[in-house]
Amino acid sequence: MSKSHLGHTARKRFGQNFLHDDYVIDRIVSVIHPQNGENLVEIGPGLGALTDPVCERVNALTVVELDRDLAKRLRHHPFHGNKLTIIEQDALTLDFSSLRASMAASDQPLRVFGNLPYNISTPLMFHLFDYATDIKDMHFMLQKEVVNRLAAGPGTRNYGRLSVMAQYYCQVVPVLDVPPEAFNPPPKVDSAVVRLTPHATPPVDLHSVSNLERVCAQAFNQRRKTIRNSLKECISETELNAIGIDATVRAETLSLEEFARIANHISDQQN
Repeated sequence: MSKSHLGHTARKRFGQNFLHDDYVIDRIVSVIHPQNGENLVEIGPGLGALTDPVCERVNALTVVELDRDLAKRLRHHPFHGNKLTIIEQDALTLDFSSLRASMAASDQPLRVFGNLPYNISTPLMFHLFDYATDIKDMHFMLQKEVVNRLAAGPGTRNYGRLSVMAQYYCQVVPVLDVPPEAFNPPPKVDSAVVRLTPHATPPVDLHSVSNLERVCAQAFNQRRKTIRNSLKECISETELNAIGIDATVRAETLSLEEFARIANHISDQQN
């Protein structure tokens, strides 16, 4: 199938796959349910598959687009150009707190959505988690495997660092599966849409987010090892037993609450 769609050739370095299935597009926009007065932000608008129907429902939309040709195209949009605020920047470097502060309704949190380039989806998730207090919700098209990882629970094959950190910051709800043929060019993987809603109150008490990130990274980097071995540089077997954690289990069996208990013990030892 051609990599050209609506006069634009998809660029591999930007991970571009353009959504064109009208039924899927309508369902995604219905799930987002955009309303006037909200601080709506689309990441990677591309050729406007979601941009256009959202703009038909609201008076203003901010879009973040790295591809300068696509940004120019949006800037000269014949119908919706006057509704768009275009930020020509890599979303991985964008300060979403400053973006919110710059908006007319700065007292309102952001509503972020997009068909994300799959090659940056995981680092972008972690970047956005840093701004969870500025965000009301997020709706993203992602590789289905990534959605499965976001939503996975302890003891399952997909459970990992991304699962633990995502669920610390957000309620994770998969909402729609999307087949490859809904895109041009079609990706070699299945896709899915996920809703991420930042928690008003964190689900666990945590002394240091950085320690939770460190524990998860070390534990899942050597996921075939028991945590006694994978975490030996930051906590001993005796300490694990003292806080009620079985040192002989592997990372994929530990709940968010148990990871938080380990991270809090490490924080306490640092003080």
